Amino acid sequence: MKIFFEILFWFLIFLVFYTYLGYGIFLWLLLKFRKRRTSQFSASYQPDVTLVIPAYNEMGCLAEKVHNSLALDYPPEHLQILFVTEGSTDGSTEWLQQQYGSHPRISVMGGSERRGKIEAINQAMHWVHTPLVIYTDANTNLNPDAVANIVRHFADPQVGAVSGEKRIQTFENEAAAGAGEGLYWKYESFLKKLDTELYSVVGAAGELFAIRTELYEHVEKDTLLDDFMISLRIATRGYRVVYDPEAYALERPSFSIGDEQKRKVRIAAGGFQSIARLPHLLNIFRYGWLSFQYISHRMMRWAVAPFALPLVFILNVLLVLLSEGWLYPVLLIAQIAFYAAALLGYWLENKKLRVKALFVPYYFSFMNWCAILGYFRYRNGLASGIWEKVRRAE
Repeated sequence: MKIFFEILFWFLIFLVFYTYLGYGIFLWLLLKFRKRRTSQFSASYQPDVTLVIPAYNEMGCLAEKVHNSLALDYPPEHLQILFVTEGSTDGSTEWLQQQYGSHPRISVMGGSERRGKIEAINQAMHWVHTPLVIYTDANTNLNPDAVANIVRHFADPQVGAVSGEKRIQTFENEAAAGAGEGLYWKYESFLKKLDTELYSVVGAAGELFAIRTELYEHVEKDTLLDDFMISLRIATRGYRVVYDPEAYALERPSFSIGDEQKRKVRIAAGGFQSIARLPHLLNIFRYGWLSFQYISHRMMRWAVAPFALPLVFILNVLLVLLSEGWLYPVLLIAQIAFYAAALLGYWLENKKLRVKALFVPYYFSFMNWCAILGYFRYRNGLASGIWEKVRRAE
């Protein structure tokens, strides 16, 4: 029995290590010896583009978003802007129509019923007649070259979608929730860069991504991760999804850890929903590198590592009781210290006390706890694909 516990213990540690660090290390080493993929982009490639902006009750940031969108460095005659304000009750639709109703580049798709972001996108795609469409959130600002940097990749016919980068704007006195979120996205950006150089990104950033309009497929109305499903379905058709960090959406972190937890739990629930809807992607003989990347970067992070961590702790306790020597007691002490640091980070989170050493254990534990909660939320049933708005720091 002891041998079985030891084998399982070290196997689970390997799975956790591979999920969060090993996969990145493996890709980095592999790309040292393998030719890196790049899209054959062209800076002179400037087709017509529609910028689709879902904006449910976003009156507080609409003026800034309009200004940011009109200031993008892309030929104005080739860029249309479509705001989708379906179901808004804060005057967003009326304000946009009053201020920009006669603007040649801005359109507004309203509606009295709130059906959720993905249904809004499904309806908006009937209005899009340009060869490319870019999706971005109303509460983000794009860098001036974002559209040009994304569009250039579509000069390569093998590219079906392009993901920009999500950047979290944090300040020196930011709470741990915001600082941890920022560190997490920096690491994610590093992995996405490796992913695209190997073959394809597995999932686009909903804050900023683009697709060929002709490749859009109607997405089920209860879908939680619309960006993930849209981009992955394009990838399963043989197109690459590439990542360009030079096109980025700047966003403030969640207002509090409670707001961030709501967002993370829903994303995790959407992850399990996506796994259930993409079972064919597990067939590595059919999809090759795409399956490998999907399993390593997404599936293991949602469905393996979060559940392995508590088992590692329990097995460690059992091995301390069943074994002699110093190894397992030291490992148990290390785990206790790690989770104690995470709890201390949680306690300090809203006090805005910056202790950088606590960011990693705190956010790592928080992420995995949200994944477990997301699983049970998925198992208990999802009422709809309508997101509950999460407050952002100001």
